Amino acid sequence: MLSIDTAQRRARLATRHRLAPLARSNDPVDIVRSMVVLHATDPATVYLSVGARGIDLTPADVEKALYDDRALIRMLAMRRTMFVAPTELLPVLQASTCDALAHKQRRAYGRYIEQAGVVDGDVSTWLAEVEAETHAALLTRGAATGAQLSKDVPRLRTQINTAPGKSYSKPTSITTWVLVVLGAEGRIVRGRPNGSWTSSQYTWAPVETWLPQGFLPLPAAEARVELVRQWLHAFGPAPITDLKWWTGWTLGEVRKALAELDTVEVDLDGTPGLILADDLTPAPTPEPWAALLPALDPTPMGWQSREWFLGPHAHALFDTNGNIGPSIWADGRIVGGWAQRPDGEVVTRLLEDVDTDTRKLIDAETARTTTWFGDIRAIPRFRTPLQRELTT
Repeated sequence: MLSIDTAQRRARLATRHRLAPLARSNDPVDIVRSMVVLHATDPATVYLSVGARGIDLTPADVEKALYDDRALIRMLAMRRTMFVAPTELLPVLQASTCDALAHKQRRAYGRYIEQAGVVDGDVSTWLAEVEAETHAALLTRGAATGAQLSKDVPRLRTQINTAPGKSYSKPTSITTWVLVVLGAEGRIVRGRPNGSWTSSQYTWAPVETWLPQGFLPLPAAEARVELVRQWLHAFGPAPITDLKWWTGWTLGEVRKALAELDTVEVDLDGTPGLILADDLTPAPTPEPWAALLPALDPTPMGWQSREWFLGPHAHALFDTNGNIGPSIWADGRIVGGWAQRPDGEVVTRLLEDVDTDTRKLIDAETARTTTWFGDIRAIPRFRTPLQRELTT
């Protein structure tokens, strides 16, 4: 069995993830393609992930790709997580993941509505009618917020208590539920935010006007094969458990997709992993590099097994739900963390010793990140132990 050691995995990471200086790009879409998708649960992550991998890019370049060129699209996908993806990947994500997600969410929301007893007749029919009315209202408006749509479609204001009798529960309208389902089905799209690039309040647009060229649907099995192929190119070699975790699919679905690809089993320092058979050429060792990656960056969130780059730093850099905070990287491993203080200062803390040259590289990336922020202040949507310490 071919062995691929940690040093080679780190070399591949540096170039495939565009973190080494010579691998960086001046094209936001090219950067996103390199990572398959970017995490977007925290809106700032998208911009900071591009900035860390970019050459002479600004947040305006990312906004242009998202909202003017529409070469990138924001969508709910794997593990019911928000991502930004290249628009050409939409058919793959839709068929492999989003269609099943929409079905699952509609069933869950339907159960809540049924339990609340607020609908006379069949809940599925009622919910389908509300979805159709909401889509029609959005087509009329062209773009709208959830609040605006709830004025056009009175049934969106239906109040549901999902946990009656519990102290923490309170009634909520079904507006967000309907928009989530329509978005997962690919019928509507999250448009521009209401505010800066750190805002999570979006307008919505019908897919007919946002992407008038449309897209050809794919069979689910074919789409899963393509998504697995892209993940293996960006994140392989890796154990199959990492792929299962990243996709959120069943093990059977993952194995079925892998069976359609030509892969090779390799030894990863004692753990079996997979790599594409046409991707066995070793990556050259890149020049020394450093990077400041944001919370939920797709590199550390690309694998479930992270020991080979994370070392002993999980307690400081992850929250209790498994979300990573801002991290400092050097030559393929995490060496510390960083945060932005309320006054805009970007502060760092190393969790292990580095040499003088590496410290200079980190300082240069800190300055680059500070410039990227400009006047923007971005607090991660979740707080990790080190991030709290650095901003206290």
